[in-house]
Amino acid sequence: MEARPQPTILVLGIGNILWADEGFGVRALETFNALYATPKNVSLLDGGTQGLYLVQFVEAADYLLVFDAIDYGLEPGSLKIVQGDEVPKFTGAKKMSLHQTGFQEVLSAADLLGSYPEKLALIGCQPLDLEDWGGPLTAPVRDRLLQAAELAAVILDQWGAPCRRRAPGEAVTPLLGNDIDLHNYETRMATIRTGG
Repeated sequence: MEARPQPTILVLGIGNILWADEGFGVRALETFNALYATPKNVSLLDGGTQGLYLVQFVEAADYLLVFDAIDYGLEPGSLKIVQGDEVPKFTGAKKMSLHQTGFQEVLSAADLLGSYPEKLALIGCQPLDLEDWGGPLTAPVRDRLLQAAELAAVILDQWGAPCRRRAPGEAVTPLLGNDIDLHNYETRMATIRTGG
């Protein structure tokens, strides 16, 4: 009996780091990468605000896990997991930014092309501020990055792709180049804003 090949899994962070809590998805993915080493069949992608350009990546994935800032109408910083057919309802339910409508279209395009993910999950965080250009994540949202990363590890484990928690001090290849990781970006923007 031939063994079934491992599913191709994509973990995707979407959002715009320039608009405070809009950057949650990208920062949650960054946190996940810093905390966990993934099996070879799992890929991580900073989707930013690429919209329909993400279709090719979604098409190639058997399973898709997404981090994003979503308006659930909850308290700021609240995390909510949505799975399966419910995901498109939330990625376009209330237009908070251009990328959300774009991602709903990405899912629709993948479906039309016959390459819709077999499994789909969204880890969304209720934002507090989406209007602060160049601003940092707000405290309620920043405080949920670790929990969001841990939830992703649980989902991947349920999908048969257990992650290994990295050892303290373990070398990690950064997902974001050009010093736009959370620490460097927010330190630089704080200096610019204070005129320092």
